[in-house]
Amino acid sequence: HGFNLGVCSSSSIMPQYLLTAAVAVLASPLASAFAPLTNSWSSTSARTFRLAPCALSTADFKNGLTVLDDNKQPVKIMEFLHVKPGKGSAFVRTTMKNLITGKTLEKTWRAGEPVELADVVREEAQFSYQEGDDYIFMDTTTFDTFNVDKASMGNAANYMIEGLEIDVVKFNGAVIDVVIPNSMTLEVTQTDTGLKGNTAKGGGTKPATLETGLELMVPLFIETGEKIKVNTEDNSYTGRANEK
Repeated sequence: HGFNLGVCSSSSIMPQYLLTAAVAVLASPLASAFAPLTNSWSSTSARTFRLAPCALSTADFKNGLTVLDDNKQPVKIMEFLHVKPGKGSAFVRTTMKNLITGKTLEKTWRAGEPVELADVVREEAQFSYQEGDDYIFMDTTTFDTFNVDKASMGNAANYMIEGLEIDVVKFNGAVIDVVIPNSMTLEVTQTDTGLKGNTAKGGGTKPATLETGLELMVPLFIETGEKIKVNTEDNSYTGRANEK
């Protein structure tokens, strides 16, 4: 199901939403009196819910929060550190990842500086087929199909097999990232035969091509036709499919 990747869920904010919801149900005319305290829920589909943009500051920072940078692009906070120097004003040092370019950047914020939540949504989809440089997916709720270009696919392009269920990350309605499982099982379609006597305890590696076209290094004892487990974060062999 789709959801906002950077919801305002700090303990100081959520009680306001609960209070407003209760007032709206019990006495709708009073709801407007609480409007200045909070923002309302909004829904774009049966499976995608997000909070309308709300007031945030550096005090609400947490790993994974997605905000807008100075260029109005979505950046995910990977690390942050609140610093209170002996002299001068407090500040927050952050490491962030731009979800459009994929680049990692560092930024220092003033303590308490306001930030804007990015309208980033995550939705479920299933891979159907590839057409040129476009990858065709089906929305698993509406069954509508949509295209994702190779540039937006990133490393996920190395793991597309028919029927694979993934998540797509959207910003302003456009797909900016495709999220796949951290580990996948794939068949080796080509690799040279290892030297006789090589076993699972033996050393050495050799190149292999998988069913998706991905090339990686595998142990000498792996043969064509075997299924192996792959770490999709660094494209590395982690074991045979039947190994725990």
